[in-house]
Amino acid sequence: MAGFRVMRRRGAQQLQVHDADLAMRAGRALVAADERIRVTAEELGFAEAELGADATTQLSEALVAVRKHLSDAFRLNRLNHDAIPGTADEVRARYAHIVELCEWAQDLLDEQTSALADRIRRARRAPEIIAGVRADTEHLRARIPHARETVERLATRYSREALVRVVGNAAEADQLLGFAEHSLGVAERRRAAGHREQASVALEASVESVRRAATLVDAVETFEVEALRAESTLAALVEESRRDLAAALEEPRSRRIADTIGELQAALAALPPAGVNTDPFAHLSRLREARAVLDAAITAARERATDLIPLVSHVHHAIKDADRQLDVARDAIAGHPGWIGAEALTRLAESERIRIDLGHSLGSSTATITVTDQDHRERVIAMARRAASLASESLYLARRDIDAFRSQRSTRWGGLSWAGGRQRDEAADATSWKASSEAS
Repeated sequence: MAGFRVMRRRGAQQLQVHDADLAMRAGRALVAADERIRVTAEELGFAEAELGADATTQLSEALVAVRKHLSDAFRLNRLNHDAIPGTADEVRARYAHIVELCEWAQDLLDEQTSALADRIRRARRAPEIIAGVRADTEHLRARIPHARETVERLATRYSREALVRVVGNAAEADQLLGFAEHSLGVAERRRAAGHREQASVALEASVESVRRAATLVDAVETFEVEALRAESTLAALVEESRRDLAAALEEPRSRRIADTIGELQAALAALPPAGVNTDPFAHLSRLREARAVLDAAITAARERATDLIPLVSHVHHAIKDADRQLDVARDAIAGHPGWIGAEALTRLAESERIRIDLGHSLGSSTATITVTDQDHRERVIAMARRAASLASESLYLARRDIDAFRSQRSTRWGGLSWAGGRQRDEAADATSWKASSEAS
């Protein structure tokens, strides 16, 4: 009985120490939050002088909300120091809520002041940024004639369908640079007039236009290398496809295999003769798809005929094909930021997710697969083919979006004067970037 009393006294003492620590934490949190509000109010005044009241609206609203909740925290603290504060649990709950309110206030003010500090730094660096944009604009203008010559040289080797990705890049880059120069002038005039927020918006638009123009010019210069790589890969794939076709003709015939053999033969027959302008990207995609379908049909027929466990080589082949498809889709999408729609981005994300799940399912590198369970191998192959199919769909949708984007911008720039169409073009670009961000 005596031991029980000792344990009760010890527990009561520990609880008293915990309550005292909680009360001290709440007091320190109130003091820190109150001081933070005072400092933030001073920072707000400096920011309004630097950027204008419109640029500090969010921080002003955050200060109002924090002051209201901190008043509630002080009220709770007063209740805990009344003559009759209530039960120990009620006092404890109030102190805990005070700590939560103060931490929330600190986090909110940290977030808003950090964002505002970035804008202030950009505003103070405006002269430096303007000089940099002007230098970049001059450098890019000097590269545009070379980009036009490159497109003309490529047109003698590749079809218009292949060149649709870059054929209008030089003209579009020239338009973007003109917009950048115009925006720079607006930024300087607004800044001289004391409208810092408007100057910042115009400067950001100019920086973004120069960045996009550089991407377009770079794309022209890298397209030739990409096309040569596609031609080289196509030549190797043609040889592999002919060997696969010869092997497939020796397989036991079924309707499914006959159909897929016809698809691969048609893909090979569609290849243009030497000296004819071609689209290596389209032929490469079609051959890959026809070859993968034929391989799947033969594999399924063999499994149905012999009921054997799929060979490890099939697993390797399916995974390598999925990785190749993913690499091509990633390169196409990464090279055109803001141009790709949500559907293509979603397909790519689904393919990448399945590829990650596939790695977890294997549990080892594909070079050392020792899985002997038939269901496991079939599941791995199905996942790899699904990832490859989604990546192929993503690539097709991405190219469709790029073509549509090119056509839309070509029509718009051709029909609008630079001064009269600028606002509508900015709105269209903002919509395109928003759609890409939401999809991402």
